[in-house]
Amino acid sequence: MAHITDVLKKPVLTEKSLLLQQNENKYTFDVDVTANKIEVKQAVEKMFDVKVESVNIMNVKPKTKRMGRYVGKTSKRRKAIVKLKEGYEINLFGEE
Repeated sequence: MAHITDVLKKPVLTEKSLLLQQNENKYTFDVDVTANKIEVKQAVEKMFDVKVESVNIMNVKPKTKRMGRYVGKTSKRRKAIVKLKEGYEINLFGEE
């Protein structure tokens, strides 16, 4: 298994992901493009000291972006939605 900081890149903080956190106790992370569900589960449990119920992973295709006459693409990424067991919570904002 890769190191946990190699598997988990960063949390995804969008309106939709914040609603999932509040309503369904699901947290969204950008993960390594080669990571699988087992590695993501082990990394989240180890890093945040919580119990994971389930992991869903999806590949996000690159999007075409323009900057004036120049056209480029964003990089492809892999996103994981992690559902925690009842009673567990991750504090992403550092508040007490």
